Amino acid sequence: MSTIVIFGNSGSGKSSLAKKLAKKYQLAHLDLDTVAWQPIMPPERKAIEESENQIIEFIESRPNWVIEGCYSDLLKLVMPKASEIIFLNLPISECIDNARNRPWEPHKYESKAAQDANLDMLISWITDYNNRTDTFSKVAHEKLYRDFNGKKTELVANVSDV
Repeated sequence: MSTIVIFGNSGSGKSSLAKKLAKKYQLAHLDLDTVAWQPIMPPERKAIEESENQIIEFIESRPNWVIEGCYSDLLKLVMPKASEIIFLNLPISECIDNARNRPWEPHKYESKAAQDANLDMLISWITDYNNRTDTFSKVAHEKLYRDFNGKKTELVANVSDV
């Protein structure tokens, strides 16, 4: 049974790595962005309990999965079920490059143009990763990594092959 959690800064490659692992090992894939936000503008987080219910439903209906995101408040709900975690701890500059070069994410944006219009805000968000102390911060991710007692990997460069 493979149950993998991937986390790190925005632009660190979480979705790309999760998609590769899902394809290679036939894992169900959950991007926490899809359960963390209400479908309104401007974006607003769902209540943790609502997101948790969706995550539990996902986990309980699949024996093998990969879950990825930057939400340490949601990730800590999943960690006890994980057989392995991967912390993508890339330099800010690589995360920015990845964000500039990311393909269109149709589950997040109505078009590639809409995604690109959000790029300046995303780069600002990525840049502030080391300074924040919230659920999306490097300090929160380091704590998740440090506190996990199972198989864990910290990657500090883009993953080209899995």
